[in-house]
Amino acid sequence: MRDFFRTLTGRAVLVTVATAVVAVIVTALVAVPVAVRAVNLQIRAELVEKSAIAVELLTDERPAAREKIAKRLRQDAIEIYLIRRGVPDHAGLPAAVITEVTEGSLVNVRARVDGRWSFVAGRPLPGVDAGVVLTRPSSTGVALQVLGGVWWALLAGLVGGILAGALLARFVSRPIELAAAAAGRLAAGDRSVRIARHGPAEAVRLAEAVNQLAAALQTSEGRERDFLLSVSHELRTPLATLRGYAEALADGVVGPDDAPQAGATMLAEADRLDRLISDLLVLSRLEAADLPLDVVAVDLVELVREAGRAWSARCSPDGPNLTVDLPDEPVTVATDPGRIRQVLDGLCENALRVVPGGAPLVLAVRAGESGGVVEVRDGGPGFTDDDLAVAFERGALNRRYRGIRKVGSGLGLALAARLVGRLGGRIEAGHAAEGGARFTVELPYRTRTIG
Repeated sequence: MRDFFRTLTGRAVLVTVATAVVAVIVTALVAVPVAVRAVNLQIRAELVEKSAIAVELLTDERPAAREKIAKRLRQDAIEIYLIRRGVPDHAGLPAAVITEVTEGSLVNVRARVDGRWSFVAGRPLPGVDAGVVLTRPSSTGVALQVLGGVWWALLAGLVGGILAGALLARFVSRPIELAAAAAGRLAAGDRSVRIARHGPAEAVRLAEAVNQLAAALQTSEGRERDFLLSVSHELRTPLATLRGYAEALADGVVGPDDAPQAGATMLAEADRLDRLISDLLVLSRLEAADLPLDVVAVDLVELVREAGRAWSARCSPDGPNLTVDLPDEPVTVATDPGRIRQVLDGLCENALRVVPGGAPLVLAVRAGESGGVVEVRDGGPGFTDDDLAVAFERGALNRRYRGIRKVGSGLGLALAARLVGRLGGRIEAGHAAEGGARFTVELPYRTRTIG
């Protein structure tokens, strides 16, 4: 039973029963006094009316008629007093009532008669020095009768509360039970689970949230699988090259004259593996939000000028035509210079992979409205509008263009987007005026340098 009241159903039943009990008690507290007052007013009105009738009949000189009237009134728990010359025929009446009736006044009060609270109605007899007074006890059991009815109402309220609580709990808890079952299936690996959207608005929103979660997990896991396939492909290629040359060296196929070339190839493939693993580690640390950043004041003009010097050697003589477009004034921002250089190197690496020899590759800096802006533009194949929508998703472009043109691991742009975001900036992909792709990185100012 204790566990039952820990459930939503048990608590709903408990709340509805408590509400029913409180409602019945409050109703009783209000209704009993009102009912008793109404009945008492009715009794007093009837008593006044009977006193008038009694006066008319008591003027009859026949003793039998008077006795008949008295007997009938006593059957209704009404006591009759006859007052002659200021003296009642029997004791019990208050002196004030006797005086008022003797003086010819009508009486309609509640007073103590013979030690009991009673309703008193009296009036003088016409033509004689006498009067008649009728009394009736005010404690007629009305309150007990009303309370007796309330106990039945209380019992009915309890039963109704239990039934209403059970129905309400069923209505309310059903969506929660469905959501819990769906969550259990999601935890077990079933991503196809969906909940029907019906019931109150809150239940519909809960079902939509669970369905969206299931769809997001399904999409995310699909992307993770594709990403792992892409990464595994990127890992196998240099590993296959390393294995091939290692076997050739072990078997003596590669002679002393070819050994330097084999070593250079193996070193290049090892560097490729190292970059891929480094990107994976940085990306995982970014997603875990534990990548250390050293944010300082950085002049983007000087940073991009140094990057241009480093990449100019790699672009010549058969590579893209590198141009560095810099303003005359410094553009100072608050960022981590090493991480921004990592972003620039990644963007240039991507461009160098796809931009044909002699095509333009531009590194540019300018002062924006809310931050310093670095642009990397090229004259390569560029992106379609559909590509721009997924450009920074891990492995999206790798899956789309694998086997069509040279592609990387699919990590570079995702890594750049997360690094820039962690540094408080933003990165966008678009179409360059040079005909290829344009990447725009905006970083917040440390101190505003333009008017």
